[in-house]
Amino acid sequence: GIAPRRLCVFEFIYFARPDSVIDGSSVHVARQRAGAFLALEHPVQADIVIGVPDSGLDAAMGYARQSGIPYGMGFIKNKYIGRTFISPTQDMRENEVNIKLNPIRSVVGGKRVVLIDDSIVRGTTCRRTIDLLRRAGAKEIHMRVSAPPFVSECYYGTDIDDKNKLIANHHTVEEIAEIIGVDSLGYLSLSDVVKLADHTESGFCTACFGGGYPTPIPQDSNKDRFECKISEREKQESV
Repeated sequence: GIAPRRLCVFEFIYFARPDSVIDGSSVHVARQRAGAFLALEHPVQADIVIGVPDSGLDAAMGYARQSGIPYGMGFIKNKYIGRTFISPTQDMRENEVNIKLNPIRSVVGGKRVVLIDDSIVRGTTCRRTIDLLRRAGAKEIHMRVSAPPFVSECYYGTDIDDKNKLIANHHTVEEIAEIIGVDSLGYLSLSDVVKLADHTESGFCTACFGGGYPTPIPQDSNKDRFECKISEREKQESV
């Protein structure tokens, strides 16, 4: 028979709207739960908890509630900029971050900040976000990520890049913290990420976090084939 469909845990962490209900589980509740787990796994002394809009906001609320550190709105988001991590080129991703987010200086200036984001893929986008906070006067930045480190590609519709381009495959957590410019860095554990949602009898797919693929891995997986013109792709494939 057909195997039961596994839920993609990254839908809860990132892609779905917070008011979504997936197989009976609230995305909003799942993200707040992720923040609470992060506060237990990676506590820190700080003055304020902020989230990167939009998918980091609910997790930031959960972290603040669990830790007792006040929650604040640290960024204003430009609603006309889409998902930056799936833009085709690095220059586009970096330029979009600069016009997507504006820090609120009166909220973060002189503060020890806990910054909650949903993921770190290549590391370049969050580094720009952290630079914005530094320029706004943040005294310390302690980044907490509501997903485990990405170590494998996704073959099921999420644009998780070639494993050789994923920062977690080349650097330790301490090294990543130094690269992106934060005072400390903590990821959600794989053991807790599978506890984010209820009604998950069929289980989560956690392949991109190293949890194993539920189906055979494709042998021909040129993930960049749609990032150029059809005529250019045909030339490359004919070589």
